[in-house]
Amino acid sequence: MRVISIEPDPSLEPKNDEDKIEYRNFESGDLLDRVFNTYKLMHTNQTVDFVKRKHAQWTGCTHSTMSVMQSLDALDQLVDESDPDVDFPNSFHAYQTAEGIRREHPDKDWFHLVGLIHDVGKIMALWGEPQWSVVGDTFPVGCRVQSSVVFRDSTFSDNPDDKNPAYSTENGMYKPKCGLDNILMSWGHDEYMYRVLKFNKCTIPEEGLYMIRFHSFYPWHSHGDYMHLCNDQDLSMLPWVKEFNKFDLYTKNPELPDVEKLKPYYQALIDKYCPGKLHW
Repeated sequence: MRVISIEPDPSLEPKNDEDKIEYRNFESGDLLDRVFNTYKLMHTNQTVDFVKRKHAQWTGCTHSTMSVMQSLDALDQLVDESDPDVDFPNSFHAYQTAEGIRREHPDKDWFHLVGLIHDVGKIMALWGEPQWSVVGDTFPVGCRVQSSVVFRDSTFSDNPDDKNPAYSTENGMYKPKCGLDNILMSWGHDEYMYRVLKFNKCTIPEEGLYMIRFHSFYPWHSHGDYMHLCNDQDLSMLPWVKEFNKFDLYTKNPELPDVEKLKPYYQALIDKYCPGKLHW
């Protein structure tokens, strides 16, 4: 396979430590009302029954057939309504994340690709799925919602599962240390993209699949909640998810990448790990 060599975009340097505190501000800012309303709808409607219906609806990958690059280009049309940090199309964030990873991990090309495609599951929002069922932080359904979940105290009052005794204990419907693979997460782009990659037998390593599947599970990878449900596999993968999060969050930058210049490099990675047209 021909290797495309393009230097990382120098305009996309990650933010320094002083700037990092500005990210994920869920207390103030111009976008706060939009963000809160998205989470209120999410936390009202994401129940065990709802998640099961979404698995039945989406994981058969019968909605479309297209290449990864086509799906990525489609994100030009999507602005994430749950994001308090940025208000530009999600496709730019994809390249920002990928380029940040490529700069620090030049020898892990699969990691670069994970950065590029981690949010592509948001394409569901372009196919009619409401954003509260696509974007935002994820959390397990079917057990007590932990305190680190965004807006925990102000957005779950109308969720029927929150009052269901079967789901209101720490373990809820799960066994301790059952493993995240056996947990129903709130439905969103993480789980959907993971399922698409598995369905199409893409060859991204397990570390990359974990990053894609759980990168929005902030209560776990950033706050240490839900550890009682994790098995040894989850704990061994947690450092990889944490490493990915550095680039997902801290490469957000108003300096937008030159996408056309970068595309040949990333198309070569797509051809290597997720070639051709995929079923979505």
